[in-house]
Amino acid sequence: MLASIPSAIVIGVDGIPVTVEVHVGNGIPGLTIVGLPDASCREARDRVRAAVMAAGITWPNRKITINLAPSDTRKVGSGLDLAMAVGVLVACGELKADNVAGLAFVGELGLDGTVRPVPGVVPRVDAVAEDHVVVPWRSSADAALVSGRTVHGVRTLREVFDALAQESRLWPLHPVPEPDVVEQVVADLADVRGQDALCDALELSAAGGHHLLMIGPPGAGKTMLASRLPGLLPDLDARTAMETSRVHSAAGLTLGGLVTRPPFRAPHHSTTMVALVGGGSESMRPGEVSLASGGVLFLDELGEFPPAVLDALRQPLEEGVIRVSRARFSAVLPARVLMVAAMNPCPCGEAGRPGACRCPDGLLARYRRRLSGPLLDRFDLRVHVDRPAVAALLGGEPGTPTAQRAERVLLARERARERGVEVNSQLGGAQLEEAAPLHIDAENLLKGALTSGRLSARGLSRIRRVALTLADLGGHRGPLLAPQIAAAMALRVDVTGTNGIAA
Repeated sequence: MLASIPSAIVIGVDGIPVTVEVHVGNGIPGLTIVGLPDASCREARDRVRAAVMAAGITWPNRKITINLAPSDTRKVGSGLDLAMAVGVLVACGELKADNVAGLAFVGELGLDGTVRPVPGVVPRVDAVAEDHVVVPWRSSADAALVSGRTVHGVRTLREVFDALAQESRLWPLHPVPEPDVVEQVVADLADVRGQDALCDALELSAAGGHHLLMIGPPGAGKTMLASRLPGLLPDLDARTAMETSRVHSAAGLTLGGLVTRPPFRAPHHSTTMVALVGGGSESMRPGEVSLASGGVLFLDELGEFPPAVLDALRQPLEEGVIRVSRARFSAVLPARVLMVAAMNPCPCGEAGRPGACRCPDGLLARYRRRLSGPLLDRFDLRVHVDRPAVAALLGGEPGTPTAQRAERVLLARERARERGVEVNSQLGGAQLEEAAPLHIDAENLLKGALTSGRLSARGLSRIRRVALTLADLGGHRGPLLAPQIAAAMALRVDVTGTNGIAA
């Protein structure tokens, strides 16, 4: 007999529908899986047989062939186990085909018959065409995030069999599992003293979606301030929240509900290129850039990252997506991030202080070469961070609270949405010309910078976007003024000095 059971796999962050076709016929008893399964998928023949027997169901002593269609797509992982088991039971006559009609199945089977969670349940459920989907109980809350689907959470294969053996298909009513995630608490900017200018730069970055590079000695507060940036960002809209949830689900992270707050990812400088941008030889998984999509990607110790890894970010920062191609897979991964980076001015961190830097010239040259010009050009804001004054640290006034700055950020972003974009950094071409006209004094200032070679054509657009965000934060409407252009240029310092990375 033949059975066809719907299921799905994950490539990148997208679910791909898969039909599990099962044939039970005469021949030497055994189970064969075809249709480009990987090693973990082929091992399902042992998991499925043991799970069926552990559930107290008779295993057919016949020749069983399972085809995973379409056969030209590589099948990775154990998420098809449950569909295979149901297919075998239908094909051998233990279950009626009519009782499984309109159902899709996702889950891994344990040898004791339990149904275990698998990565990517959200994109898998979203990919199947059926309205009813059977998933592991632990994944039922995440699967329910997909609209238009009725989710049935099960603990064991026996529960699935008992429900499908009845015409009414009565599913067990398990309580929704409690999420295992801990909500990230973001510290308040009011705790920061002596860094008002850098706090203003963080607010500007959050308001306009401008990438920020902080350069300064150790202990200046770069990492502390970057970790507070997510508190300035508004909640994700419905579309972005669902996209972010799909990415986190595909990466195997526990969601605990829809991801509504901007994520914050801070990979170590030893992170490989595949871990940062995504990919892989056996499976296509999202990287840190995609996991930060909709939020903040913080690269601490930027000068310690391998140059090739950093240059891989150039295209994603411009386009907001990563197109990853491998011999067996290709995928488009989201990469709409606000990138914030921090680095020392030199390997010892003391460049710029007379007599303090201990780095030889050759080491300084190698340190500067780690950051290519095109990558540096992606940072709209490049600011130098000094250590705060002693008086400010020991007796200074508290800084502006995060909530107060977040209100200004929200208002600035509402101005951007009136222009048809989420943030001003997305403006370009005719949109930028219309949204950011120049006063004659501001135009003359930019002409001088272009003539002297201080600004490139790309830099010109970035300066206008930053100046527009400054105008939005200040409540200014109308042509951009010279002081706004000058302030935007002051926040884009030269970082190619000869005495360390910062001029």
